[in-house]
Amino acid sequence: MLLNRGLLVSVLSAVLVTGGLAACSKDDGPEPALKKFLEGWSSGNVGDVPVILPNGEKVQAAAINEEIKSLSGTLYETKPQLSVSKIDEKDGLATGEVRVAQPLPGGLKWEYPTTVKLSKAKDGWEVIWEPTVIHPSLKRGERIETRRLAQTRGGVLGAGAEELVKSRPVVIVGIHPQRVAGPKDQFVSQLKDGLAPVFNLGDTAPLTAQISDPANADKFIEVVVLRREAYDQVRSVIQPMVGTQFREEQRMLAESASFARPVLGAVGPVTKEIMDANPGVYSANDMVGQGGLQQKHDQRLRGTAGFKVVSTRKAPDGTTQEAAVLHTIEPQAGQPIKTTLDSKTQRAAEAALARFGQNSALVAIRVSDGAIVAAANKATYNMAFTAQVPPGSTFKAVTAIGLLDSGKVTPTQVVPCPRELTVPGRPPIHNAGMFSLTNPTFTEDFYRSCNTAFATVGPQLGDDGLAKAGATVGLGQPWDLGLDVSSGKVSQGGSPAELAAASFGQGTTVVSPVAMAGVAAAIARGQWKQPQLVLDPAPGKPAPDGPALKPSTVDPLREMMKLVVTSGTADSLKHHAALHGKTGTAEYVDGDPSKTHAWFIGWSGDLAFAVFVEQGSSPKDTALPITDAFLKAL
Repeated sequence: MLLNRGLLVSVLSAVLVTGGLAACSKDDGPEPALKKFLEGWSSGNVGDVPVILPNGEKVQAAAINEEIKSLSGTLYETKPQLSVSKIDEKDGLATGEVRVAQPLPGGLKWEYPTTVKLSKAKDGWEVIWEPTVIHPSLKRGERIETRRLAQTRGGVLGAGAEELVKSRPVVIVGIHPQRVAGPKDQFVSQLKDGLAPVFNLGDTAPLTAQISDPANADKFIEVVVLRREAYDQVRSVIQPMVGTQFREEQRMLAESASFARPVLGAVGPVTKEIMDANPGVYSANDMVGQGGLQQKHDQRLRGTAGFKVVSTRKAPDGTTQEAAVLHTIEPQAGQPIKTTLDSKTQRAAEAALARFGQNSALVAIRVSDGAIVAAANKATYNMAFTAQVPPGSTFKAVTAIGLLDSGKVTPTQVVPCPRELTVPGRPPIHNAGMFSLTNPTFTEDFYRSCNTAFATVGPQLGDDGLAKAGATVGLGQPWDLGLDVSSGKVSQGGSPAELAAASFGQGTTVVSPVAMAGVAAAIARGQWKQPQLVLDPAPGKPAPDGPALKPSTVDPLREMMKLVVTSGTADSLKHHAALHGKTGTAEYVDGDPSKTHAWFIGWSGDLAFAVFVEQGSSPKDTALPITDAFLKAL
């Protein structure tokens, strides 16, 4: 800003009358005055530091403070760190070389040298003020501004380096309130009807209030971000509406809004909560990961924004013009995340889940290498990885591992299967449909899914036997997939009633679908290996491989799981010749057979999987039709 000459003359007169304001009582050299001025510059108040113009006129501190604020422009609120690197003094003049470390948005820093000149007066040293003090290129009337240079966000890759998440065109649908003709509520209602084929606007009252607020009259009020293909479906209806406004952008998106959404996550505008939790990291217009891999690996994916620092001036027509580029920090593109997901398998899994209305999940793992090729969720969260629910009779595969491995039973051993079993401390244990078997072998107990048989022999493994058997196939172990996951928790050390219930997948045992898919893959492979999801960046602490399962354990168990499909509880799937599996009906309210989840785990060829349906009743009604649709699609 141009300092007021009249003000300077008044100040100068006052100085002549009072004898001036001295920075120091004696000549200590220019350094104390310089350092005191730098403190004032950084804090925004130079205080009583004597300051003069190059022509010798003294300047009031308030005027200097105001000019520092004006010249600093958009960087004024982020105070610089200032340090003196050298002072040269000769014939009553001194030049201080100053290092400026100016914080920039996003945690960046701009460092540059400047100089501050000082003049020796009768009572000490005075700072010679000119705009070049703030930056050597600045002129009076200019100000510093920053221009954000957007970075390119990294994508998410799947099997074969397929781009699962990449830059795709979107249209931001908004409203310019001042241009809306007629009642605002009628306009919003009309817009809601126009968007209905692709987006449900819901309650229109908040939007109506927002565009009715006089403070928003000349603002762009965002309504929804639509994929280009969705916008094209409603364009002919909403585009002609006077008052609508549209912006075209590119956003990082998967092939559809629902495709692997809880796993991949989404990218959206930064929220106040995220900014408050990460001070100085994000700018108000940043796009950040929200949920799933996008949030977990946001720092890697988002890269770093660049900045251009410029000086600007007002043109005669009132517009702001760029005077000079003072500094440029180039943006750094984000790095992609490489995963094991296969788009064809993922689509098949999601289409299979769409057959039913309940929340559900399907996880598919390649047996040969443990790669998770599909993780589908019909839920608002990543049920496939983080659900903690009882496994029901699918857990009989784990109990069988413990029993066969320890020699507590043999495949041909007769293990009674009564209709009902009474265990002190809990309601009587029943079989689904209240069936019983006459002199069944352990193999038949398995493929017919006899609860009472397993409740009888399972407790023979002792307090921690089930947990040890589960650990051999990954249950209850610490996993590292590159995304939050629960590997479950297997009951141990409980009462006789708890041991009996846990033996057929009830009690306090809980698992996730991905954990049970890992169990199926381990039985098919003959050894448990932690499933893989994120390949790059490689997880830092993957779980070690489990022990090789004994042929005397795993071979008969595989045959049992084959009989489940050909002769047992999953015989509706026997047309899938290579399929092995185990059904599960899991009571989520202990002792209430009307409140059950449905399960099916198994493998076919090189593909192991788990299907879970929340409140899915019996597997034959939900989990098995889902499995059938999934395998047919592949």
